[in-house]
Amino acid sequence: MTITQLEYIVAVDTHRHFSTAAEQCFITQPTLSMQIQKLEETLGSKIFDRSKQPVIPTEIGEEIIQQARIILNEVKKIDQLISDKQGILQGELKIGIIPTLAPYLLPLFLQPFLKKYPDVTIKVKEMTTDIIVEKLKTGRIDAGLLVTPLQEASITEYPLFYEELVAYVSKKNAAYKKTYVLADDIDLKELWLLEEGHCFRSQIINLCELKKQTKEQSNFEYEAGSVETLRKMVELNNGVTILPELATLDFSAKQTNMIRHFKSPAPVREVSLVTHRDYIKKKLIDVLKEEIIAILPPKLALNKSKNLVKI
Repeated sequence: MTITQLEYIVAVDTHRHFSTAAEQCFITQPTLSMQIQKLEETLGSKIFDRSKQPVIPTEIGEEIIQQARIILNEVKKIDQLISDKQGILQGELKIGIIPTLAPYLLPLFLQPFLKKYPDVTIKVKEMTTDIIVEKLKTGRIDAGLLVTPLQEASITEYPLFYEELVAYVSKKNAAYKKTYVLADDIDLKELWLLEEGHCFRSQIINLCELKKQTKEQSNFEYEAGSVETLRKMVELNNGVTILPELATLDFSAKQTNMIRHFKSPAPVREVSLVTHRDYIKKKLIDVLKEEIIAILPPKLALNKSKNLVKI
């Protein structure tokens, strides 16, 4: 059994395709297949079910691959320790970010960070919170940008800022006439929500105490896939929704007039950088955290409200 063979089975598991895995490993498919077959013979167990398309691990294969990821992570720690000791900031950071943060936070820090640290490669993918946590645990990503607290023992959280949640109200909605709103002012019949799977949906439900209220049946129901869709539904179809503050920073004067803040203390969500407790790229993660905090708009950076809305 070799480190290279472990890298090959992890690559196949990641891409679920032998040809793609071979390309990513910069070898030919026959070479990759031969090395995996040798490993299977050494272990006396089939790691992949090749009759399936896309290829999938066998039951024992899943356990072997999980251990392979752990071993490879430990090996990477050696290189990372040397780089950190030499003060070298380079390498690759794989980051998962929730969809309600991605369009608003990434443009703020990504280009300044890459310009300042040209030897660092960042790979970002939008994911739900559950998927980010799962990929952190299996070592498929290095860090996540999401809303906390998670209550996950194996995940370390580094709070970055507290983001206010505001109501976005059409002119025809009764709440539009108010200076500040309460949860009771939100008309459930006119509330636009994100689809299941988004933690921001759960926060809206908790903020508006929807579980304690009975929503009248409507002849039309729609669950949005993004915050931008929620905004447009209010603008074009009336009603009300809840938006995170970052989503409102580039609003026009007309759009800003549709924002209604909740009565103090303002509800907020805690946005954090998260890693697995055994993460290895400590210097890169520390620098990323510092750079994100440095580019925050003053209002976000100074917001110390702890009126956290549960996820």
